[in-house]
Order: sequence, then structure tokens, then C-alpha cells
Amino acid sequence: MTGTVLVAVLAGGRGSRLGGAKPTVPLGELPLIAHPLAAAREAALDAVVVAKPQTPLPPLECDVIYERAAGYHPLHGLLAALAEAAARSPDCACVALACDMPFVSASLLSWLARAGRVGTGEGGQRNALVTRANGHLQPLLARYFPDHRAALDEALRRGQSLTAAAESLRPQIAGERQLRRFGDPARLCFSVDSDDDLQRAGRLL
Repeated sequence: MTGTVLVAVLAGGRGSRLGGAKPTVPLGELPLIAHPLAAAREAALDAVVVAKPQTPLPPLECDVIYERAAGYHPLHGLLAALAEAAARSPDCACVALACDMPFVSASLLSWLARAGRVGTGEGGQRNALVTRANGHLQPLLARYFPDHRAALDEALRRGQSLTAAAESLRPQIAGERQLRRFGDPARLCFSVDSDDDLQRAGRLL
């Protein structure tokens, strides 16, 4: 699958509720970002980290792609990831994954990369595939294609949220019933946004 699938671990957020530098926060014996990267490696998928030039990062064994330095919006990272995917191949699937999701599994990433790739949505675009858990879309545990860059760039220009931008793509939805094949959906989609979340993740780990 090398060259046709790219896992993009997005790490360009402020991390203010964790005191900043979220990728470097220790979880177990590893920095937080190392956990989703390990899942990508186990799935034998190419991975990159997408961050701002000023984002503190631990030592990494993958390439780092830089999103624009000014402004904070998750679409910045997603658009940078899709630009990297397009540079590899117009058909390159991009599995977007937040750096603060330590319990995503290799089997789920592999499935997201491959599921329903032949389908097309409105306008002939290939289908985005977005997970849903706990009653909410999870647009940073999802699969996109370079085809989606124009729509997502327009959503950014309009100031839309990441969720609204993902919804505008009319994606396929992978709900909890599908996610249960890969583990507990709440655990798979768990994100570390605060000190309380970090303590809970330590217990789950």
C-alpha cells in the first residue's frame, strides 16, 4: 500500500488545556504522539506528522510536514496533509488522525485506508469516510482524498468548523456498529484534551 495510503498524524494545535506541546506529553513510557504513530507502523502504512514550524515535537522516525505558521484551525493541518498526499499520487488516500488519540488500533487504520474506496460521492469525488462515536462525528479519525482539498479550503475560507467542513463532503459514516469490529468505539476515539483525560488514558493504558 506504500504510495497509495498516507496516515497523517495532525499535531498543529495549541494544546492549551494540557499546557501546550501536546505531542510531547508523556503517556506511559512514550510521548503522546508516539501511540498513534505506532498504530500506523503496525498497520504497515506510511505516516507523516503534520505540525506548525513552531510546534515542539519529540524525536520522530517519520517525515514532518509543516502547515502554515499563522492561525490555529485543524483544517490547516488537514489541507497540508492532503497536499502531501496529492504530491504522492492523485489517488492517495489520506487517513487523518489526531496526535492525541492514543488508542486507535492498527486494524482500524488499515480498514479506514481501504474501505469503500471505489465509491464516489456527489460530483464524482471519491467518498470521504468519517467515524462517529459517542454521538459525534470524529473528523480527525477519517479518510479523505486529494479531491476534497477545494471543498475543505472553501470551508476554511468561510470560517466553518472542522466538523461542518467534513459534513459538507457528504461522507460515508462509520458508526459504532462498524467500529466495534476493531474494539470499544469510545476507547478507539478517545482523545486526550485535558489533564483529567491524560490521567484517564494512563489508567486505560
